[in-house]
Amino acid sequence: MLLKKHLTEVFKQASLENNFLLKENIIIKWVHRFGIDSLNDLLIHSSLEKENQEQISLIDEIHEENQEQISLIDNVHEENQEQIKLELSKTFENIEETKMESNGLKTARSNEISRKNQNSKKINQFTETPKLPLPYIKNLRKWINNDKKAS
Repeated sequence: MLLKKHLTEVFKQASLENNFLLKENIIIKWVHRFGIDSLNDLLIHSSLEKENQEQISLIDEIHEENQEQISLIDNVHEENQEQIKLELSKTFENIEETKMESNGLKTARSNEISRKNQNSKKINQFTETPKLPLPYIKNLRKWINNDKKAS
């Protein structure tokens, strides 16, 4: 059995390398040792192994392509994360700017209100006339009567 395994492995290797002389030599040894009826065993084993090797190589290629796609997806994910971080930092900056602007507007409004209050107080000071004491009613009657006489 060891000779059969060895010959099938060498035959597989020769068929992978497309070495026709080695394959022919192995077939001659196989037929001489085990008979022509067992030659199908050699060909079946080698063809199955060849198909298995092809399938394995296809699976490996697919696996490599998947790995490349995964690495591309990871790169895109990292780029997206960086863009998200940039957008977040921009929004935080905008929020801080709006806070500072609103604080500035609040102080400007409070300053305007205080200026208006001060201005209205100054205006009130200038527009207020000093209140004179009312004369006694007796004197008022006399004054009214005097005005009537004069007009």
